[in-house]
Amino acid sequence: MRQDSHLQRRIEQKLDTRRQQKLLRNVSAFHHQDGKLFDTDNQPYVNFSGNDYLGLAHDPSVIKAWQDGLEQFGAGSTASPLVTGFTRAHQHLEHTLCDWLGFERALLFNSGFSANQAVIFSLLEKQDILLQDKLNHASLMEAGMLCDAKMQRFPHNNINKLKSLLQANEQTPARFVVTEGVFSMDGDLSPLAEIRAACDEHDAWLMVDDAHGVGVLGDEGQGSAHLANVKPDILVVTFGKAFGMMGAAVLCSEQVHDYFTQFARHYVYSTAMPPAQAHALSHTLSMIRTQSWRREKLSALSDCFHNELKNCTEVVDTITPIKPVVLGDVEKMQLVASKLKKDGFLTGAIRPPTVPVNTARLRITLSVNQSETQVKDLAVLLRRCIEEGE
Repeated sequence: MRQDSHLQRRIEQKLDTRRQQKLLRNVSAFHHQDGKLFDTDNQPYVNFSGNDYLGLAHDPSVIKAWQDGLEQFGAGSTASPLVTGFTRAHQHLEHTLCDWLGFERALLFNSGFSANQAVIFSLLEKQDILLQDKLNHASLMEAGMLCDAKMQRFPHNNINKLKSLLQANEQTPARFVVTEGVFSMDGDLSPLAEIRAACDEHDAWLMVDDAHGVGVLGDEGQGSAHLANVKPDILVVTFGKAFGMMGAAVLCSEQVHDYFTQFARHYVYSTAMPPAQAHALSHTLSMIRTQSWRREKLSALSDCFHNELKNCTEVVDTITPIKPVVLGDVEKMQLVASKLKKDGFLTGAIRPPTVPVNTARLRITLSVNQSETQVKDLAVLLRRCIEEGE
């Protein structure tokens, strides 16, 4: 590789800029053992930064289900779904998801990123309008920027602005509204009932990405749409959060399923998820539906967290396991995160461009794996760190 090339200089300049702004990201290796998280120096932490909300990622029965799947179906699917990669394990998972979430059909993907992009890229054409909440996930925003349709964004959860955009685009052939059910960096819910009503009024389709709501909200964990008594036209659920695994599914009508089977390139041209994984996901789904104690414990942990941090204006009160602590300044956020880490608590240190400028935050997440004592200890230390920094 030439060291004096224009591309090499550009790479160095962009990395230097990130370093100077204290925004450079790094990858760290961790391993899990006996309910704790260890870094490469074998330092143990209580994990308040992951998305394993229901504590299923290391559940012995989930591990056993994946092992059973490996014995029955082998290690990989070996082909795309439209060749020979679709198995009885995939079919059973799709049927179970449809029964749980109330849709006619489902398609499985290897990630929520590819599922979101498959929907937007394949459905929308040049003359269409795509309306997105400004805080939607990067996968949705990137798809909106790269697809043929015109994209407009409305301020976060601003129904009046959404209505005005729908009204202004009444003559557009297709209007497509996309929102998250639970927003990953803020932990708040989308006003889905109002959005659904606005879409119905203006003959628009509604897509909900419920990555952080499914499994956690609703009677059997059906998610934010079920909680709001709303059925979107397209629902995307992912398996990398409450399910404790990976992958995603798009829930839709029979006709839309057939359309995606023809035109969704991320589905048609990708190797299907391993059937052993689909088998394990079906087992995990059964646990989510029946083991309501997991959601009840999350609720108790949430109450504990907020009770200990009353009157801390930096802490955003949410009903979800995502607890943002907005500190604004990147250096202040990093200092608090370092103090918590020194005392054995690992939290998500989130900075721009992941969140807007001047909204750097700790993204604290709750999990069934944690105890009330651990949550209380974290909250007490966090309050002390915030007060010392004022």
